[in-house]
Amino acid sequence: MGRRILIPVLILITNFTYSQTAKYSNEFLSIGVGARSLSMSNANIANTNDVTSGYWNPAGLTSLQTDFDAAIMHAEYFAGVAKYDYLGGAMALDTNSYLGATIIRFGVDDIPNTTDLIDSDGNIDYDRITRFSTADYAFLLSYARKTQIPNLNYGANVKIIYRGIGKFAHAWGFGLDLGFQYKLNDWKFGAMARDITSTFNAWTFNEDELIIEVLDSASNLAPDNSLEITLPMLLIGASRDFKIYNKFSGLVELDLDFSFDGQRHVLIEGDPVSIDPHLGIEIDYNRLAFLRFGIGNFQRVVEFDDKESMTFQPNFGIGIQFKGISIDYALTDIGDQSLALYSNVFSIRYSFDRKSD
Repeated sequence: MGRRILIPVLILITNFTYSQTAKYSNEFLSIGVGARSLSMSNANIANTNDVTSGYWNPAGLTSLQTDFDAAIMHAEYFAGVAKYDYLGGAMALDTNSYLGATIIRFGVDDIPNTTDLIDSDGNIDYDRITRFSTADYAFLLSYARKTQIPNLNYGANVKIIYRGIGKFAHAWGFGLDLGFQYKLNDWKFGAMARDITSTFNAWTFNEDELIIEVLDSASNLAPDNSLEITLPMLLIGASRDFKIYNKFSGLVELDLDFSFDGQRHVLIEGDPVSIDPHLGIEIDYNRLAFLRFGIGNFQRVVEFDDKESMTFQPNFGIGIQFKGISIDYALTDIGDQSLALYSNVFSIRYSFDRKSD
C-alpha cells in the first residue's frame, strides 16, 4: 500500500515534465538558451553569432568576434518548481573552424518519495520519506566551418541525452543537428535541421522500485516499449540589420519552424507538416545597451464550449555589453496569457582573446 501512495506523484511528474508520446520527446530542448534569444521569442536561427550558436545554429560559431566565448543562464518555471540551467563554451580553432560545447539541465528536485512511508506493521512513519529528482540533461558538441563560398558557413552538433526519474527509470539518447548560415549585405539567412536522423532515447525501468502493474491500472501510463523517438524539425530564418538614427540601430528576424509529426496546434497546422512562426526585434545604442521584443508560440486552443481560440507568447528583454561582458534579461510567460505565469531569465556571457606573446 505504501508504494501506491507514490503513484499520483509519478503521474504528475510524468505528465508535467516528461510527457512521453509515440512520435516525439525531449521537449526540454525546445525551450531555448540565452536571455537575448528568449526575449526575441527564439527568433535567432539567422543572426546567432556567439557561444549560444551551439544550441541555435552551430554555423553561427563562425561569427565569433573573439577567440573564446562562454555563457551561463538560469531560469525557473512554474513558480520555481522546475529549474532550467545552461552552460556553454566556444573557441576558434583557426581562422576557418570553430568548436563549441553546451550543457543543459531541466529538472524538478526534492520530490517526496513515499514508497516506504508505511512500515511492515502498517504504521505511517514520516521519517521513512526520502526525496529524489527528475531531470533531463543534454550535452552538445559543436563544430563549425567557413566554406570556400564567401559568406556561406555550416556547422553540426552531436547530442547526448540523459533523462532520469530518481531511481525509478532513466534513459540515454543520441542525435545529430546540421545548420547553415549565409550573409548577403544587410541580410542574414539561416537553416537548422534538428535531429536529422531522429533522436532515440532508450529507457531502462527499475521494476523493483516502480510498480508497473499499478501504473497500468491507474492511467495506462506504463510505457509500451523502452524507446522514445524525436522526429526531425527544420528551422529557417531571415534577419536584417538596419540603421535607425545616429548611434541607434536595429535588427529584426522572422523564423519558421517546420515540424513533421502532425501533432502541433500551431498557427499553420497540417498533417504531417505544421509551421510555427516567431518574430524578434532588437534595438541597440552603440552596441552598449539593448532593448528587445518578441512574439511567438502561437497555440490553437479548444475551449470548453468547443470554440477555438488563439493564444501567443509575448516576450521582452534588455541587455548591456561592455568590455567583453554581456548581461541579458528576459521576461517571458509560459505561452498562455490566461495563466499569467511569468519567468525572469538572466544570462551572462564573457568573450575574450588569447594573450598575445
